[in-house]
Amino acid sequence: MTADLPSTTGDTFGWPLLTLDEAALEHNLTTMAEVCRAAGVLHAPHVKTTMSRQVFARQQAHGAWGATVANPAQLHTVVDWGVRRVFLANEMVDPRETRRLRTLVETSDPLDPLEVWLYVDSAYGVRLLATAFADAAPEVRERVGVLLEVGVAGGRTGTRGPEQALDLARSVVGAGLRLVGVAGYEGSAASGTTPDDLARVAAYCRSLREVAGLFVEAGLVGQDGSPVVVSAGGSSFLDVVVAELPGPLDGPDGRTTPVDVLVRSGAYVTHDHGFCERMDPWRRIPGAVPMRAAATVWAQVLSAPEPGLVVLGAGRRDLAYDLDLPVALSVRRADDDGVLASPEPLVGARVTGLNDQHLFLAVDDLAPGTPALGPGDVVGLGISHPCTLFDKWRVAAVVDAEDRVVELVTTDF
Repeated sequence: MTADLPSTTGDTFGWPLLTLDEAALEHNLTTMAEVCRAAGVLHAPHVKTTMSRQVFARQQAHGAWGATVANPAQLHTVVDWGVRRVFLANEMVDPRETRRLRTLVETSDPLDPLEVWLYVDSAYGVRLLATAFADAAPEVRERVGVLLEVGVAGGRTGTRGPEQALDLARSVVGAGLRLVGVAGYEGSAASGTTPDDLARVAAYCRSLREVAGLFVEAGLVGQDGSPVVVSAGGSSFLDVVVAELPGPLDGPDGRTTPVDVLVRSGAYVTHDHGFCERMDPWRRIPGAVPMRAAATVWAQVLSAPEPGLVVLGAGRRDLAYDLDLPVALSVRRADDDGVLASPEPLVGARVTGLNDQHLFLAVDDLAPGTPALGPGDVVGLGISHPCTLFDKWRVAAVVDAEDRVVELVTTDF
């Protein structure tokens, strides 16, 4: 019964508190799923954003192909959740981890087997995988897919240049490993959304297809008619990715090889009031609607120590701050007994700094007619970059339009 659902202002909760707007979450999940279906691409959302079993369950319900993770620890976590398709979008260069990977795959339920894809960009990485799986059964080796990561000059991991990628791909196949395609991170190619930025991202996406085409021409993938995988991130430049990557590749003897495009966007699920909002590719996709910021951190005014300043009880341990400071969105005003009113917009307040557990809010330029903030009031804060928010929380409250908590989601960092 909805009448029995607790409110965030009731005795069950306290401040600070991370809430996720249910309607915004579902809007974002539905929008991403619809865009992927329309473009004919697969989606393995990057769970590093939330590391939440419950959030990923919602993503699965909206058609996610599998889960993307950033490191072996996250891989083991999502396997414990029951995920059976995992994309480790990184290199594995620790022999302990390649041995653990074999054990994970080998001991998974044969009726519900685990499949893991991962990157290589070095002969060392290929050698470790080949050694770990040297005497594995064919059906075990088949469930580990290798993608050649293609990077950009000055960027992070990934091969540099198509010739290096092709040579390494030959060594993957020569070692008896299963080569499934190419992958990369288009965010390394640009830092904004100017026409020049978008052109660089498009050129990078075309380079991924070029490398995949070399693999096809060399007979390394697609020989049995199976598709070659081409994967990109898809958070900031999804519009470019879905415009450039899909479509078959020309192969030997006039044959074409199908392409499975897989995007890995994870930040979309909550969006934000900063970086994601600025980069927002949804405004550039015909027919798509913008994502909605779903995450709010609520923090109480602890003190109004001097004119023009209030101090809130939240800080670096509660809020993302690596790209931008939080933004003040709204305020719940407390009466003399501490009972909180419904949120009202808070215009003109500015976050000027953070300590570990304190936030400095300048209130010397509030909109005309706005009452002063005082101890006991609770301020709603929007964040920038959700991928550095959830690691600070073990539990977040999913709320409906009436501020009732409809679900608690936990994190497993």
